[in-house]
Amino acid sequence: MIYEHSHIKHHVMQQYEDYLRLFKDKVEREYVQTRFGRTHVLKLGKEDGKPLFIFHGANCLNPMTLSWFEGLFADYKIYAPDTVGHPGFSDERRINPEDDSFALWANDLLDYYGIESCAFAGVSYGGGIVLRLAAFYPEKINCAILVVPAGISPFSKWWTIKKMLLPFTLYQLNDSTKQIEAVADAMSAGEMKTIDREIIATIFQHVKLEHDLPKLTTTQELQRYHSPTMVIAGMQDVFFPENKLFQRAAPLFGDLLEWRAYNMGHFPSRKHIERMNKDMSDFLVRHYHLTD
Repeated sequence: MIYEHSHIKHHVMQQYEDYLRLFKDKVEREYVQTRFGRTHVLKLGKEDGKPLFIFHGANCLNPMTLSWFEGLFADYKIYAPDTVGHPGFSDERRINPEDDSFALWANDLLDYYGIESCAFAGVSYGGGIVLRLAAFYPEKINCAILVVPAGISPFSKWWTIKKMLLPFTLYQLNDSTKQIEAVADAMSAGEMKTIDREIIATIFQHVKLEHDLPKLTTTQELQRYHSPTMVIAGMQDVFFPENKLFQRAAPLFGDLLEWRAYNMGHFPSRKHIERMNKDMSDFLVRHYHLTD
């Protein structure tokens, strides 16, 4: 169990439902049985559009980071699964982020929907999931968008400790609004939405956090991967700083890489979300939308 109490789980599920009500698009929901447990999937967007799978970040709720892609909903059929073992409606069983487990999980979802290959996007931990798929089933990925991704550069422990350790520790000890505000500001360069702050406050205090990230991807693992890949970094990202991310991403992807860096934190502002959507849309038009 990842929740401190059953009433905490109920509260988190209600926060999830409240977030979905903010979406302008109709959201369909279904459960898919995978080898790692039952997976809750959100489906929305253009009914006859080309499929786009979006994996969310760790220690947050699927709709939070799904909302960052709202500019793509009109053109693509979106599949957004709740990651198993993370807060949400999927089974609470956590799986190994270092082997082929997440690749197999993603492949189970593709098989269920009858999708041979498609475009993928992942935020933070979700970016690491896309990279696990790229390592084991590269033929499944037509192109990829990785937003402030795990799985490329090491987690910046020094920078995170400097910016977040004290307020995070104090928040866990005394549930102080002041301290969670400091944590949220560090994660977002002061731009986190109120509803996101409220969800982060609940999860950080009352849910068993996921500390194990998808393994760092190697060039050897990507020898068979030949798909265009956009990486979006935050210059003020406390977890995966832009300069360290680029140092690893450039040799990892080579000519496949399209690089974007914005002056944002791990969570983007409204302004940066708009810019992201423009860049992501252009990328998909070039490498996916206009292809057979």
